[in-house]
Amino acid sequence: MTDTGGPDGFRTQSRTARHKRPRVGRVVAPVPRAAARRRRRAGCVIAAVIVLVLAVVAGGAVWWTLYRAESDVPAGRTMQVQVPKGASSAEVGRLLAAKGVVANSTMFVLRARSLDASSRLKPGVYDLKTGSGYDGVIRALQAGPTIVYYSVAIPEGWTIDGIAARVEEKTGVTASEFSRLAGSGSKEFGFPFLAGNPTHSLEGYLFPKTYQVRKGTSARDIIRMMLTQYGKEISSVDYSYARSRGLTEHDVLTIASIIEREASVAKDRPLVASVIYNRLKKKMRLQLDSTVMYVIGNREKLFLNDLKVESPYNTYLHAGLPPGPIANPGLASLRAAAQPAESGYLYYIMDHKDGSQSFAVTYEDFLRLKTRARKGLQ
Repeated sequence: MTDTGGPDGFRTQSRTARHKRPRVGRVVAPVPRAAARRRRRAGCVIAAVIVLVLAVVAGGAVWWTLYRAESDVPAGRTMQVQVPKGASSAEVGRLLAAKGVVANSTMFVLRARSLDASSRLKPGVYDLKTGSGYDGVIRALQAGPTIVYYSVAIPEGWTIDGIAARVEEKTGVTASEFSRLAGSGSKEFGFPFLAGNPTHSLEGYLFPKTYQVRKGTSARDIIRMMLTQYGKEISSVDYSYARSRGLTEHDVLTIASIIEREASVAKDRPLVASVIYNRLKKKMRLQLDSTVMYVIGNREKLFLNDLKVESPYNTYLHAGLPPGPIANPGLASLRAAAQPAESGYLYYIMDHKDGSQSFAVTYEDFLRLKTRARKGLQ
């Protein structure tokens, strides 16, 4: 800065020096460098933890989606798999994963796409090993079934003869061979539930279902397949009430077969069962048309002479249950037979257009229902 003399002899600052005079304002204390570094370091750690957590979550999601085993079926078992016509690769993948053939349905879909096989999976029945590799299964499904299977549908309420005819029609196994084994060979099959069967017949024990029967399967093997299914189905039936009434599992099956032939509507099954239980308790004859038809064959109408046919299955002549089932019932009838409705009914008559029944406690009420039914179905 230079001084110049003023007019008064005083020295004054130049204009330039006056302009450089420092401004007076708030003084901000500088942040120590160590603290700043610690803050930056903490921010980096937090960011790294967040990234790691996100990576773990993403990795877990990927594992869950692509590598998680969707079934706990042990590897190495032969599993029969039916691929429906028109099924997508996703549907096929879910079917295979559920049976344990492949581990994961999503991974199956991705592998099928990568092999350009999604639209080339052929329908049919396959014998596949559980725990198989994706590519091998996909190649097998592209090639198509190597074994021929027949689809055999057995409806509820059919007898041995009806089943035998269906088996012959669909598989070529002769009806006579099937009927002979099923009609007299109950002691040839070692299933525990057959121990309580006092007859030689398997009537009632051939569970109704749609079966996939391999070409070349014998009548004995088909029967064994149906008995195995029966064993699986009755595991869900509660027999406690029937046992409390002094009935065996064979008795329950016999009642179920009658229900299958007598009841056309699902809601009537437990009520028909209650009528049978109530009549047995009162020592009344069951007097059921279906038991007579089992002896003489199905008829539109029974006549008085038909009711006199001599047979232990004729419940018009003989008290109590017939010796065994009169048909092969489904699970709904088995459950109704084991756990009937609570009622005081002793009679019923089919008097509705939908096949449903009306029930009565007294014989007089039954006659009134019968008179009304003659005028036409409701």
